[in-house]
Amino acid sequence: MKKRFIAIIPLLMFWLMPTAANADGYANVKVDKLLVSSTTYTGQQLSYNKSDSPEVTALVVHIPPGGSTGWHKHPIPVYAYMLDGELTIGMKDGSSYLFRKGEVILEVLNILHNGVNKGDKEASLMVFYSGTSGVPNVIREEPISATAVSGNSKD
Repeated sequence: MKKRFIAIIPLLMFWLMPTAANADGYANVKVDKLLVSSTTYTGQQLSYNKSDSPEVTALVVHIPPGGSTGWHKHPIPVYAYMLDGELTIGMKDGSSYLFRKGEVILEVLNILHNGVNKGDKEASLMVFYSGTSGVPNVIREEPISATAVSGNSKD
């Protein structure tokens, strides 16, 4: 009886091995956890948008060296992933936060901030806005002029 039990152990281990290897429930899929947090990069508590007409917008934003987003805020939750380069997010109180390729940004809610590319190559980030239909995702401190948007200047 003891020999039979010992002989079954390798068979049980072989049979259970795929289950243990795929403990997360994904067969042949690798999962890299990037971030788990309940606060933004400033420590502000995250909150979810309550809406009867939710709308998600996904963008890839490219900021050239020396470029910036301009001072703005978000009335809705915004999440970003740095695809390339680096981005320094400055706050009105003078504090700043540096994000590099591969890092996640949990944006602040209703707080003015400015993203600046202080690096020597383009910063690219994938941004997800958890918004509401008809509500702007971004509120600028100062409106952008038509020449700034088109890139045309009379200077």
